Amino acid sequence: MRKIYHSSSRRSFLARTGVLAIGSALPIGLVADDTAGKKERIIDIHQHIHYHARTDEQMVTHQEAMGVTMTVLLPSGRPANTASTHQGVSNGLQAQAGGNAECYLFSKEHKKHFRFGVCAVPDATDAAYEIEKYLKLGAVIIGELKFGVECDAPEMHKIYQLAQEYDVPVLMHWQHGMYNYGFDRFYKILEQYSRVNFIGHAQTWWANIDKNHADQSVLYPKGTVTAGGITDRYLSDYPNMYGDLSAGSGLNALTRDEAHARTFLEKHQDKLLYGSDCADAFGTVASGKCSGADDIQAVRALSGNRQIERKLLYENAKKLLKL
Repeated sequence: MRKIYHSSSRRSFLARTGVLAIGSALPIGLVADDTAGKKERIIDIHQHIHYHARTDEQMVTHQEAMGVTMTVLLPSGRPANTASTHQGVSNGLQAQAGGNAECYLFSKEHKKHFRFGVCAVPDATDAAYEIEKYLKLGAVIIGELKFGVECDAPEMHKIYQLAQEYDVPVLMHWQHGMYNYGFDRFYKILEQYSRVNFIGHAQTWWANIDKNHADQSVLYPKGTVTAGGITDRYLSDYPNMYGDLSAGSGLNALTRDEAHARTFLEKHQDKLLYGSDCADAFGTVASGKCSGADDIQAVRALSGNRQIERKLLYENAKKLLKL
């Protein structure tokens, strides 16, 4: 494997050249060798570059170790001190994640194994311009949208309209009191933008698989799940609503009540997609810190059959993101 630049080198490169310096070669190693095509294919729809200062080399190693054959890099919006970033607290998706230019350049240099999304701070004056710029360059998804803003705010409508125009899904981080407010009325957006596919993610999204989840401040509930929560209903009632299985929140939803999880995966087998959203550097269950690897293991253990497993780990994402 050829030398991989660490995040500091890449940021220096971006500062010198800007996003339009596409012809400049970035000598970064590939995710897998020529035997990758023989491996079971897995698409990871939710990963970040420079996640909590993880280097490019560590991220590549992480994805290889999990057996992922295609990764979608979700960028952060540019740093901004606005209400939606909690005056800068949420810059870099509150995780030091790299932005649009970094994800774009990395993906373009590694087309075989990486694709890129686009993100912008919704209340930034150039948000719509920034998003459309990268959609024209080939972004396959808008997100993740992780900002302190009402889900039906005017600036969010502009983003949904771009998603509709360019026919790409929107991935939203639902976290009560912090990111994307108004989960209980999001059905209005699903109805208004019926041609836009939305992907739900994070704590509030996964806590609400349970019909009895009353205290929205509890982000990682435990114990038995009663079917019929808001999330369950959104997935059932709206053809344009999908779910991202990533992170500790997705893993918790699968493992807190395995009997429910088996039924849930079967019921929504065409609406759920695997993502890792994991910041560790190893990509293995043995590390004890990799929710992405644990998620793959849980999907394989709880899927009722091979067909469901393949949908969750590969086929649904391939179809939805046109990969």
